[in-house]
Amino acid sequence: MSVILFKNARLVDPTQNLDSVGDLLCEDGKITKLGQNIEAPNEAKVVDATHLVLAPGFIDLHVHLRDPGFTQKEDVESGCNAAAAGGVTTLCAMPNTAPTCDSPEAVQELLEKAKSAKAHVIPVAAITKGLRGEELTDMKALVEAGAGAFSDDGVPVATARLMADAMEQAAALNTPIFAHTEDRTLSKGGIIHDGISAKELGVIGIPSSAEDVGTAREIALLMSAPKGCHLHICHTSTKISASLIRDAKAKGYAVTAETCPHYFIFDETKVLTEDADYRMNPPLRTKEDKEAIFNAIVSGDLDVIATDHAPHTVEEKSDFYHAPNGVIGMETSFSASYTALVASGKLTLSELIYRMSAKPAEILGIDAGTLKVGSPADLVLLDENETWVVDPEKLHGKSKNAVFKNCTLQSKVKMTVLDGKIVFEDERKDF
Repeated sequence: MSVILFKNARLVDPTQNLDSVGDLLCEDGKITKLGQNIEAPNEAKVVDATHLVLAPGFIDLHVHLRDPGFTQKEDVESGCNAAAAGGVTTLCAMPNTAPTCDSPEAVQELLEKAKSAKAHVIPVAAITKGLRGEELTDMKALVEAGAGAFSDDGVPVATARLMADAMEQAAALNTPIFAHTEDRTLSKGGIIHDGISAKELGVIGIPSSAEDVGTAREIALLMSAPKGCHLHICHTSTKISASLIRDAKAKGYAVTAETCPHYFIFDETKVLTEDADYRMNPPLRTKEDKEAIFNAIVSGDLDVIATDHAPHTVEEKSDFYHAPNGVIGMETSFSASYTALVASGKLTLSELIYRMSAKPAEILGIDAGTLKVGSPADLVLLDENETWVVDPEKLHGKSKNAVFKNCTLQSKVKMTVLDGKIVFEDERKDF
């Protein structure tokens, strides 16, 4: 039995409105005591967490593990190593693998691989077979096998009719739909945002309208969907999509949404370096969009910060004009978000943890994202004051296409605990 006692930590848990110094005891994978002056059992590992923050582990709703089929980029083990180094204790694995995660067998194979990994993996199963947008998967069988959500992420669901049918089935199964919102007739051929950088580089751009039309379609379908349908919008990057989501929420519809740190920190000018590590889909947008996304995550119109962690090899990313889209982000997501949002005074630490832990757990309907006694001991220990420079060569996944490479970030993950066991310790141990 693993026993860990954290002493004198700043305990931060938005689910309990908790932000105070105290102790926390983990035994046999669960949080068993929370309070002051807890005595250590004889077998306990005692961690002096003075001046450090102890919080629920982060939950990343949007990760590409590339396993099976593309394991030269990432696999379950390496992806979960990266997750642990970023304080992520639960991640949702998208289905655009080879073969696609569209069968009960594929779901079970992923769960089997994840049993010994350093993060909990929740399979996101495909909405349509092979992501081809032609025929729905057996959604009931996928949930019974262990799928926690549905998505065709990487591509949008091809037709409104199929998405409407998927929403009806997902509502009956009480399982969320994660929507990649894009009209590909508008985005076809584009590699960066259709703006000033595309004009300067002389390339085809992806207009904001491609995302906005996709977002509008899914929200319109939600408005006609059966009660119980939960729509989650992935990687929101435009001001209009953010406003559509805000308006749908105001009308009482069950929609949530995520964005990624790069969308509220960088804008389209970043790609003028012709570095493919700044290319992703949706792309970095205008300064106005960046500011709107920043404000939407501060206000809560956008609920969650995810990463869309998308590993690619160095060789693939070496040619800016022909490289695949996607960037990695699990190891930098918290620190980048802290630097932009908390260090600037726009969010409290508790509010940021809510967006990265408690709210994702609520969307998935899982027992996580909390420090409540009896809950799983999935924890992250943080040093708010430590600054660090992102060196891609020191990251823990297979790929190095880090969007925040060479950035100086504030706040550092010092330790990650999964089911009461330490799965990551920072090499610089100041505790």
